[in-house]
Amino acid sequence: MAHGTSPTGGRLRVRMSPRATDEPHRVSSPLELLFDLTFVVAVASITAQLAHGISDGHVLLGPFLQVFFAIWWAWMNFTWFASSYDTDDVPYRLLTLVQMAGVLVLAAGVPAAVNETDYRAVTLGYLIMRVGLVAQWLRVAFEHPASRGIGLRYASGIAIVQVGWVLRLLLAQAGLLPEAWQVPVFLGLVVLELAVPPWAERKLSTSWHPHHIAERYGLFTIILLGESVLAASTGVEAALRAGGLSGSLVTVAISGLVLLFTLWWLYFLEPAGDGLEHHRELSYLWGYGHYGIFAALAALGAGLEVAVARTGGHLEAPAAVVGYAVAVPVACFLVLLWAVHAPLVQRLVIRPAATIAASVIVLLSPLASGVVGLPAVVACIAVVCVLVVVVTVAPRRSRGNLTQAGAPNVLE
Repeated sequence: MAHGTSPTGGRLRVRMSPRATDEPHRVSSPLELLFDLTFVVAVASITAQLAHGISDGHVLLGPFLQVFFAIWWAWMNFTWFASSYDTDDVPYRLLTLVQMAGVLVLAAGVPAAVNETDYRAVTLGYLIMRVGLVAQWLRVAFEHPASRGIGLRYASGIAIVQVGWVLRLLLAQAGLLPEAWQVPVFLGLVVLELAVPPWAERKLSTSWHPHHIAERYGLFTIILLGESVLAASTGVEAALRAGGLSGSLVTVAISGLVLLFTLWWLYFLEPAGDGLEHHRELSYLWGYGHYGIFAALAALGAGLEVAVARTGGHLEAPAAVVGYAVAVPVACFLVLLWAVHAPLVQRLVIRPAATIAASVIVLLSPLASGVVGLPAVVACIAVVCVLVVVVTVAPRRSRGNLTQAGAPNVLE
């Protein structure tokens, strides 16, 4: 069987049953990769809106975090379900198509949600995605008797919380939900969303594949880093149109690329697949903790776009504000990367002391923007992350050399 394919190979219909947790060569399927492409659009939209907000002098952090939760949670639910029950038959593919359509509707509604607090399209897109997922869980309940309880609990839990989201929208549109209550109601619904999986799996856990899940999270990380590259290149293009090439612009562009490369390097240093395999009980901590990691990477893309645009000379936003738009996401990423993996692996690859020290330096660096300028601040942040990679990788290389030097020569 080819890597990335399911045992059913897209047959007309297959009875849905759990896949093995130790299935060999389990990797992302072509359908999962296609599904991820719809999230590229959604993430690009929310990143662009955050960048516009920073450029205009108001960060819009609340709407960004709310919309990003919908994007992240929808991706999360599909990913963990697919890891456990991907049959790759025609009904499964069609229900995945429904969820993909919902993502695109949600993406279309991002500008209105962020700029006008109009969540109609976002809520509709989210509803479409949830309908597709509920149908998948109902298939589990009716086609695999041993999983009937977990399937029905997931389906009912998701449906009930979705009713809450729709009621929130309707009450807000009718003026019956005061503005001061909208964020608390949102947070309450978020708590209910996060509570559905532990409640549904309280008696029986799903058969997700640890290495498959780790790979899926890694792929979404790459998508978010790619959006940062796109955002930075958009800023470079705008800056070139406005004022032409300059040393400062080159500094910011190169520093941004180096920064993204180091964050990619750091993320894939930790053996998350092995950690999940040996500590399945910590999957919620690891999986939920990635909301902050993913949101930080998405926000970093917006920050880099604004940094490039300001360096090009066609933005008046204060240098310190733009510097923090880069520094805060980087610091959050470093701290959360350590915090999420610390309980999961026996020995952390990333050094906690280096991570905390680097985060503090990164957060302090924008304070010097008035003296050294924004390009130097972005370059400093990139250099700090490079040093974190160096102090992380160098000891491993030294230990490897010592092991080889001390190993007996079996040929002698």
